[in-house]
Amino acid sequence: MARMLIVIGILCIAAGLGWMFLDQVGLSRLLGHLPGDLNFTKGNVSFHFPVVTCIIISVILTVLLNVFFHR
Repeated sequence: MARMLIVIGILCIAAGLGWMFLDQVGLSRLLGHLPGDLNFTKGNVSFHFPVVTCIIISVILTVLLNVFFHR
């Protein structure tokens, strides 16, 4: 259990560092604002669901995990 928590913590730190890198390069403003992401606004209520961004992240993570954990 402790080893799993350490790995999850390291992954969270890596994700944060990756996000900071994307922000410095200027790519973080694209994530969540791709064509196909849903954004509804009615009055003072808004709803945003990044469908395409979630699909792209899922495909990238699937490929990376299959490369690193292929037996």
